[in-house]
Amino acid sequence: MIIRENKVKVEEYSEEFMMKSLDKEYTPEEIIFFDLEHYVYKKPKCIGVFGACEYDKKNNNILVTQYMIEDRDEATHILYLAKEYFIKMKQKGKKAIITFSGNNDFSVINYLFKENNIYYNFSEEFDSIDIQKEYEKNKKLSIGLKKLEKVFDIVREGEVISGSNLAKTFHKVMKDKSYFKRMPEEKIEKILLYNEQDVINLYYIYVNWKKYIYEDIIEEAIAEDEVEDLENLEEEYDIQENSLNNNSN
Repeated sequence: MIIRENKVKVEEYSEEFMMKSLDKEYTPEEIIFFDLEHYVYKKPKCIGVFGACEYDKKNNNILVTQYMIEDRDEATHILYLAKEYFIKMKQKGKKAIITFSGNNDFSVINYLFKENNIYYNFSEEFDSIDIQKEYEKNKKLSIGLKKLEKVFDIVREGEVISGSNLAKTFHKVMKDKSYFKRMPEEKIEKILLYNEQDVINLYYIYVNWKKYIYEDIIEEAIAEDEVEDLENLEEEYDIQENSLNNNSN
């Protein structure tokens, strides 16, 4: 099991820009920012990476905690580590969990807890705020995390990894006991950085919500993405057309 704890320096936040949900406004010190990388095939198979972070107001740091399985034998151990983490956070006074499309993560972890006879009731311990749902309520539009990061001028470190590629990786980890040992260190670091960026960026979005959620900003960012997608399609079409012309000659 890889257990990693990291500190990331951040600027002091301003309360005037923080998100307010359902007449409840939590300070960052009261929140857990949470994200899982998991493998699901028909039903949840495992949590590959558990990622969560909290804000340390005294030192203006984000404290990131990550667990990553190295073989199928650790698929149960990571669940106990996750439960211990949430118990510890509750004891520290945390009141809410922030996610993005959190229904997926909670469905997976609750299913695996039940399968392994681990009792933990998230709804009894914490309020839950899903940033994707908050955006949809506000703008009547759906959006992915990476596009929302662009709206918030967040420059993501490292590569974006698709959920399907992560699922394939952890399928192999579960199937082949020696697979993880053969994985390049660079690939492991990419996965951990990707997950770390997810939870850290949830913090940035939460504390800057009211600074960026204006209709003109949203529409401009989405329009830029649509133009970029259109340009890519046109470029592909030109390449194909040139190829056909060359072949005919």
